[in-house]
Amino acid sequence: MKPKVFITREIPAPVLAFLREHTELTLNPDDRVLSAAEVIAGARGCEALLCNITDPVGAEIMDALPGLRVIANFGVGFNNIDVAAATARKIPVTNTPGVLTEATADIAFALLLASARRLGEGERLVRSRAWTGWNPMQMLGADVTGATLGLIGFGRIGQAMAKRARAFDLTVIYWNRTRLSPAEEQALQVTYRPFDDVVAAADFLSLHVAYNKDTHHLIGEKHFAAMKPTAIVINTARGPVLDEKALVRALSAKRIGGAGLDVFEREPVLEPELYTLPNAVVVPHLGSATIGTRTKMGMLAAKNLLAVCAGQRPPNCVNPQIYG
Repeated sequence: MKPKVFITREIPAPVLAFLREHTELTLNPDDRVLSAAEVIAGARGCEALLCNITDPVGAEIMDALPGLRVIANFGVGFNNIDVAAATARKIPVTNTPGVLTEATADIAFALLLASARRLGEGERLVRSRAWTGWNPMQMLGADVTGATLGLIGFGRIGQAMAKRARAFDLTVIYWNRTRLSPAEEQALQVTYRPFDDVVAAADFLSLHVAYNKDTHHLIGEKHFAAMKPTAIVINTARGPVLDEKALVRALSAKRIGGAGLDVFEREPVLEPELYTLPNAVVVPHLGSATIGTRTKMGMLAAKNLLAVCAGQRPPNCVNPQIYG
């Protein structure tokens, strides 16, 4: 018999077609985040739950679905799932790493360029029909070529950023919990520096860490105070990695040069000032938003859940300890 699967929100058509072929699929018909009660109702009798990063999946949902065998997250981050509760119940939790690396690095570098060259301000000026023509002192931005890029976190996406930085002759410094080998650093043309040194030296500070209790507000008030007054912060990781209120204060007081943000602490709500601050470029969580990337994410999530339903260990299990 085909396993029964519930998907909390529409995902790319090729993935849905694949799942309809291999599973008994139920899809939430509404394009919105479901409540816990609605997830329970939709997934009742299902062996697999394919959820999104906006879906909180806690013990309440797991206990209400005794037949649940796997929780497959559509995303690389999984802080929306109570992994400890899943582990205690021997339920594998899976994610979709690797396939969104390049797309997310593209957005991070796009935000760097947009913030440095004030593209958001420029577009708003033109669209307002208030632009009166070229001016030698109009919207002067920051030089990118030859600047210093500081990377906080140096996993797949951080390393992809470092590769893009070569084209702009950026000096790349990084901090990571685990330092790379000298050979790896040489190959990537990067230099390891202590956390505080990276923060203080960067012209552009880009965040690429996973979100957990240790990285909550990893960048906050004291870090903004230590940055260059011209520094620009880029966040494509998770919103709460950065103290949004402290960021607003730093931007408002022009203690730093700007920010490029794809993620926010309380999505979809932003700190009110971010809607109007000219030195903030804000986009709606577009990191992995390409047709190809989202399709690959969906196929990986599908293969993860099918593996579990077939009695196999999934390729991307975030709580492998359940297998002993």
